[in-house]
Amino acid sequence: MLCTSQTTNPMQVQSLGANKTQVDLADGTSVFFSYKTPVAALVPGKGWIRTKTRYSVTTSKHINQWVQSPATEVDQWDIDQLVAF
Repeated sequence: MLCTSQTTNPMQVQSLGANKTQVDLADGTSVFFSYKTPVAALVPGKGWIRTKTRYSVTTSKHINQWVQSPATEVDQWDIDQLVAF
């Protein structure tokens, strides 16, 4: 009997440096975390989005380093929903 197992990884997590993490989801969305908070994303068909919420100076710097073109500001809830499983 031959058993094959196919596993698909629904997401990949990459550390981008101290307190900076990128999570790539199976649907092609990339979500950027500063510390433990999702604060920006690249969403297929929508482009770059970033939170309207103002966090620390460091988090703002992290977002600006990650986002590669002008981003639409959205409510924090919208970004939270991208990673609400």
